[in-house]
Amino acid sequence: MFEAARTILKQLFLKPATNVFPAKYAPASTLSFLDKVSRQEVKLHPPVTVPPGFRGKIAYDRENCTGCQQCYKICPTQAIEWLPEEKKIKVFISRCCFCAQCVDVCPVNTLVMTEEFLLASYDKYADELVIVDSGELPDSKKRKKPGAEAAEKPTEQS
Repeated sequence: MFEAARTILKQLFLKPATNVFPAKYAPASTLSFLDKVSRQEVKLHPPVTVPPGFRGKIAYDRENCTGCQQCYKICPTQAIEWLPEEKKIKVFISRCCFCAQCVDVCPVNTLVMTEEFLLASYDKYADELVIVDSGELPDSKKRKKPGAEAAEKPTEQS
């Protein structure tokens, strides 16, 4: 009994563990609040920094993908769709549970988890929630394309 009372009293004087993002207090009208933000009358509080190892939105390097289908086969929520005519994948973020199994199984590091976490949308098929190509990723293993050796070798002139 005394232990519980001591814990409650101690927590009364601690700072809140929650983040005050996007505003310190909930606005009466969200639309008027956003109008004030666009006119720079009100400032948004920045979100907290994400911890190391955070699993946010997936990024996909389409050009470097080998088409092995391992990510497609291991995805527990079927958030990854296999496109057989292109031998590539499409990722639906609205279905993803952010388990990172696809990232772990990818042999050429074509998939990575980013730090992006603001993913709310009214449309689950919105362009920002369907990943087709994110561009080149920093840790992906580069594949040699057929004919790349000929392009790399300089021609010798006599």
